[in-house]
Amino acid sequence: MLFNDVIGLPHIKNHLTTTADRSRIPHAQLFTGNPGSGVLPMAIAYAQYILCQNSNGENNSAGAESCNLKFKNFSHPDLHFAFPVAGTKEVKKHPVSSHFLDEWRNFLKTNPYGSLFDWYQTLGIENKQGQLSVNEAQDIVKRLSLKSYEGGFKVMIIWMAEKMNTAASNKLLKLIEEPPNKTVFILIAEEEDKIIQTIKSRCQSLHFPPLSELDIAKALIEREQCDESFAKKIAHQSNGDYTKALHLLRKDSGDEQYETWFINWIRTAFKAKGNKATVLELISWSEEIAALGREAQKSFLLYCIDFFRQSLLLNYKAKELVYLEPKTEKFKLENFAPYVNEKNIMEITEALETAIYHIERNGNAKIILTDLSINLTRFLHKKAV
Repeated sequence: MLFNDVIGLPHIKNHLTTTADRSRIPHAQLFTGNPGSGVLPMAIAYAQYILCQNSNGENNSAGAESCNLKFKNFSHPDLHFAFPVAGTKEVKKHPVSSHFLDEWRNFLKTNPYGSLFDWYQTLGIENKQGQLSVNEAQDIVKRLSLKSYEGGFKVMIIWMAEKMNTAASNKLLKLIEEPPNKTVFILIAEEEDKIIQTIKSRCQSLHFPPLSELDIAKALIEREQCDESFAKKIAHQSNGDYTKALHLLRKDSGDEQYETWFINWIRTAFKAKGNKATVLELISWSEEIAALGREAQKSFLLYCIDFFRQSLLLNYKAKELVYLEPKTEKFKLENFAPYVNEKNIMEITEALETAIYHIERNGNAKIILTDLSINLTRFLHKKAV
């Protein structure tokens, strides 16, 4: 993958190529940002720039054709990947990334901006919690103990590094601190705070901002043959996330279903004040959402947080920042927005984030969501000062 294939972010491209050209490549780097901002494609392009010794900022040097060709299939022998996995029908015990390299390379070819949930769907493990285990760490140590195949650098890209459990983190700590000669670690994370401090402190951090609407619209027009006006609309709705833009374009984001669940939920929560019978409806709603896989539950709750934040922005006259466009009949965001204000937004957000936290830790989803629903009935009736 070339830097030309990565959408936008010219300042980051310039920084990375400059450090490589000046032979000032940090041995451990932490790239932080959402998948839709291009963190993984940028890491791969950077690895290609290093391993193929490309000599200009466009990453298209003709002097390393053989090396660049290997990157088209992500099969360069000195490029290594680690990513969250879980047991499947084919791999039941001690799953590690090397068991899923064919699926991973196909994922990169078809969806390099894909999210963790997209990856879980590729493996068919939406109902499981993928992780980077101590077995993965041992496999990384083993792979990096071998000499470079082509005599130059070795690059290890660890995607979603926050999924490393404590045992894996401790196992890799010494290796990241003092890697073999000409070995580069690129850790990629969405939530930097979930990586243990001892590893973070040994990495040079680089934060990726959301993509601009102009860059997303341009990419949709050039790569997806999207109509210009429709591309601009999707770019606005995507909130700087190219992954979301693609899902909106293909109408497979799940947002339409999420919207239906969300609006049914808040309508029932409004009715619950002074009407005990609606509690049964909230319980029924909780059971429906609890029947989803954990990653789908988390994805829906994140959508709810976003919906409330968009409503708050509209309530406080920041309409230019609002990209949400509900399609549900007889529901208008401007009518709902006044119910989200400075008196309840923090409590609502905290309750949703707490629910996500407990779901991640395998709590009983039905109990978690029922508790969340009952709390929501109180929060929504808090009026602004």
